[in-house]
Amino acid sequence: MNAWHLPDQFSDVLPVEAARLERLRRRLLDLFGGYGYDQVIPPLVEYAESLRVTGSEDLDRRSFKMSDPVTGRLLGIRADMTPQVARIDAHQLGRDGVVRLSYAASVVHSQAAGLLSSREPLQLGCELYGHAGLEADLEIQELALACLDAAGLQEVHLDLTDRGIFLALMQADPGLAEVEEAVLAALALKDRPRLMDAAMGLKASTRSACEALLGLYGPATGPNNVIDRARSVLPPIAQIKEALDRLERVASSALFVQHPRCALTVDLADLAGWRYHNGIMFSISSKAWPDAIVRGGRYDGVGEAFGRARAATGFSLELRALASLVDSADADSNKTASIVAAPWRDEVPLREAIASLRGQGRRVVCLPEGELSQWTGPRLKPSGSGWVLTEKS
Repeated sequence: MNAWHLPDQFSDVLPVEAARLERLRRRLLDLFGGYGYDQVIPPLVEYAESLRVTGSEDLDRRSFKMSDPVTGRLLGIRADMTPQVARIDAHQLGRDGVVRLSYAASVVHSQAAGLLSSREPLQLGCELYGHAGLEADLEIQELALACLDAAGLQEVHLDLTDRGIFLALMQADPGLAEVEEAVLAALALKDRPRLMDAAMGLKASTRSACEALLGLYGPATGPNNVIDRARSVLPPIAQIKEALDRLERVASSALFVQHPRCALTVDLADLAGWRYHNGIMFSISSKAWPDAIVRGGRYDGVGEAFGRARAATGFSLELRALASLVDSADADSNKTASIVAAPWRDEVPLREAIASLRGQGRRVVCLPEGELSQWTGPRLKPSGSGWVLTEKS
């Protein structure tokens, strides 16, 4: 094996893609700032127990771990930024009221999410703490849609669900917790035989409810909408009614009037994402990508692991996936056209001319005489006692 061979589903980011990623990253972070989100940069590695939060067993399984040679304690490489940002809100900042935080950095997965997924996603997202009302959920969804707008994606599909329904079923039938992973996998695939096998030992009412979830997808509003159908077929449990009421209020929001090219649906079997979520969840997809581009939702109380339980909601996206869907013309147009060539000489007037152009935002590269003689684009040429820019050689 070549020494430079990379592990499966890890890859280098080469110059053209790196330039496109950086432009998009900066554009989205500026967008977040306009909504009042402050950027944080947590460390890549923490003590493993600091990366564990309530309901994060699946996250723990996807995390790389190693022994710290300094202390001997177990370290973890983050597989998701949300627990770290929750720790910062709870322990480092400790602010009262609403706190808005954003981030953009790599995470590392011991197992990829899918065949086309990177094991080192470049994760970018926002988290909103301190407000339990649906205003927070709608702001997060609005900001997620604004991200895709800013990237040039307008025809997208937003899918709503609520993990509170599944949690209510687990509370009513503790046996569901023991087969949670198998049931969720069957629901995700909409595989009825597999679901029935996984749910075989559960109460009849639980099996019936899980089976009903398979068919509860489709329009969020209008006649025969999913929420109304769910009220008639799911158990009359208070937490389920509350979850359906939340979904109904979100689905009827003016947010989706503002985004007429966003198709809105509900899929109560779509519970993909980290299991620390415990309320409204959503995903946003595009026909141009096989998986969801954005995933987010409620994870109230996760900060309890750090001594401060707070209402919380947020979203994240994989920046490399989003950048791959964006028209590359803008990113690539500046690759060579704006480069100015200059001779590689140690002369004060030349250095001053180069510094002046770079100060104006131009890209200036110094070339050996052999390469400079073949340059056909803009270049610096001597003129009297100084140097001037010519757009053609």
